[in-house]
Amino acid sequence: MSPLLLIGTIVLVALLLFAIEAFVTPGFGVPGITASALILVADAITFYHYGAFIATCALFASVAFVLFLFWLVSRSPIIKRAELHTNIDSTNATAAQLSVRPGDEGRALTRLALIGNAEIDGKNVEVKSAGGFIDEGTPIRVISVQDALILVSPK
Repeated sequence: MSPLLLIGTIVLVALLLFAIEAFVTPGFGVPGITASALILVADAITFYHYGAFIATCALFASVAFVLFLFWLVSRSPIIKRAELHTNIDSTNATAAQLSVRPGDEGRALTRLALIGNAEIDGKNVEVKSAGGFIDEGTPIRVISVQDALILVSPK
């Protein structure tokens, strides 16, 4: 097999793996890593058979081509249809967290190393300390409540 045919085959397999990575298994997984390695192998074979100048040009051309493909795919109407265009306005606040109001009082159940658990009005909730560490058992007061984030300070 001629070196040029081998290099071309390796590059085509790498492009196929990049396509699989982009459309079938999104993320940076095995197909993407393998495709990147194949591009480097093709460039190494180019260096061996055609010299440093041609191999350097091929490496820069490979990187430029892959970046161009990513740019092209990001502008594709198919990708635009697959993207999520809605905003999620819900929170994961529990009923106990939603019932807490500013000014409520309680005590720290765990050491609040900025975030920990507290008992407020007989309910166990996750809270965040407004100003540093608060030891376990310390009386606390709720400063503010935003969705699931309850900000407290020592009483």
